[in-house]
Amino acid sequence: MEISQLRGFLAILDEGAIGRAAHKLDIAQPALSQSISRMEKSLGTVLFERSRRGAKPTAAALVMAQDIRNGLYLLDEAAHKAQQAQTGLSGTLRIGLVSSALFEVLPKVIAIIRQYAPGLQLVLKEMSNEEQVSALGEGALDVGLMHSPVAVSGLMNERVLRRDKLIAAVPSGLALKLKKKISLQQVAEQGLVLYPKDQLPHLYAGITQALRQAGYEVKINQHANRTMTVLACVAGGCGIGLLPNWIQTIDFPGVTFCPISDGDGLPSFDLLAIWSARSKFNLTKWFALV
Repeated sequence: MEISQLRGFLAILDEGAIGRAAHKLDIAQPALSQSISRMEKSLGTVLFERSRRGAKPTAAALVMAQDIRNGLYLLDEAAHKAQQAQTGLSGTLRIGLVSSALFEVLPKVIAIIRQYAPGLQLVLKEMSNEEQVSALGEGALDVGLMHSPVAVSGLMNERVLRRDKLIAAVPSGLALKLKKKISLQQVAEQGLVLYPKDQLPHLYAGITQALRQAGYEVKINQHANRTMTVLACVAGGCGIGLLPNWIQTIDFPGVTFCPISDGDGLPSFDLLAIWSARSKFNLTKWFALV
């Protein structure tokens, strides 16, 4: 049996007459009548008792009706899911992210995707820049939320999601002695808690260069590869952390955040979304809304 025959069968059942069913389906009445006759012949049973008053379903038709409705519903659902997958509105979207994306950016991204593609399943993985670059190049991630600049193999799209100035994370005991702000000289005197050079080379170089150009010696007391670890080291008195200003949204015991009075020469801390230019997902539209 063909799907068109099954839809015709249900239309006659619902309308109670072949003529009205044909009108509903926008086909010729003789064509629908012949289609049902072929269906009856294939099944070896009569489905409708035809008369001038309409078409009355037989017991066989009534027994079949719900199974046919269920079957067509499942077929329609399968077709819809296939179409959604083709247009990137269903399936699985694998997102890699650095820890700073957890604050403000990721909640916005999730809300936008849920609005435009509620059937899309999200797989979220907190990863370093290097891990994301490797995973994107291998096709193990669909999109990376990471710090710039980075070089990912293949044809990629990118968008800046947030651009932050650096702010100083200062041990609270030291902050009490400051006048709300801290200078580069004071930062240099205390020494730094920084991300490792190979993790964020552009940021590392920008910070050390800014200090040297201001005439100060660069003293790195501790390396820490995660933002929360940087804060823990600062709270423990290891030195000053230079972090993006969104960090002020976190209340971390033992740490006070201070603007840098002469920090214009410091680099910005950018958060990017990077994804394959061949992605089936509508990421350009979604990230434009973040």
